[in-house]
Amino acid sequence: MNPLGWLADNSGVILNGVAMGLLLFMMAVGLSIVFGLLDVLNLAHGAFFLIGSYVGYRVAGETTATWGSFLLALLVAVVLGALIGVGLMLLTRPLLSRGHLDQALLTLGLALVIGELLLLFFGRNDHAMAAPPELAGSVEIFDAKYPVYRLAVIVFGAFVAAVVWYVFERTSAGALVRATVADSDMVKAIGIDVRKVSAVTFVLATVLAVTGGVLSGPIKGVTSGLGDETLLLALVVIVIGGLGSVVGTLVASLLIGLVQNLGVILMPEIGSFLLFGAMALVITFRPQGLFPTVAAVER
Repeated sequence: MNPLGWLADNSGVILNGVAMGLLLFMMAVGLSIVFGLLDVLNLAHGAFFLIGSYVGYRVAGETTATWGSFLLALLVAVVLGALIGVGLMLLTRPLLSRGHLDQALLTLGLALVIGELLLLFFGRNDHAMAAPPELAGSVEIFDAKYPVYRLAVIVFGAFVAAVVWYVFERTSAGALVRATVADSDMVKAIGIDVRKVSAVTFVLATVLAVTGGVLSGPIKGVTSGLGDETLLLALVVIVIGGLGSVVGTLVASLLIGLVQNLGVILMPEIGSFLLFGAMALVITFRPQGLFPTVAAVER
């Protein structure tokens, strides 16, 4: 078999895997950072992604969308994400000293409430979301048609991944977050408000999740079970990539996206089990994940 010929024949499937992986990264990186660095287990993160999907459906439109309505949906997602992030920080702060079980119960309950409210307002029917007309067409790649919108998602997702990595790994703001995790008392001693650092981290994580939900609308549609499905995949990403690791989250997200899409073609009988098989191997041979942070390993 000619590898280049195989890649050309399956280019659409591979690009789909990359697009889905980058969308998953936007969802999972916030969960990984908040859990891995701030030690807060947030099981409502999938519900935030679902909120973004419904925002996109309601604001951008189900059958027609303009650049104005699409950008407005993203703006609403950013504002909602910021408000939700601050609210989540305030809700979980009293539980920081009580362990992950209490955090899990609180955020799981929050996810159930959000899910029921969304069903109450939007109903139980599945919905579609339109992409802007300029992104609604297709381009030819290796003699096959591929949606322009998915290419745009790949470009935007790669940009977001680069920015998040740079902020957390190469800027003073990222160093401040890591320092807060390592020694919050020392950070307080030099006059920095630890609560503001935590708030900014929560806000960034939640904004990425809600925005990712908007961007996923034209690809995955809007269904009531989307939040649970995405949360499950995000937890798998964290296990494989390592807690608090931006690089690990990106690698694991792309791996999952490709495994999900290529597995159906290469191994259709067991394609749905490949993902959890990969997770089981990582847990067995490298329980801290492929790219764990120092804070996560020490914890």
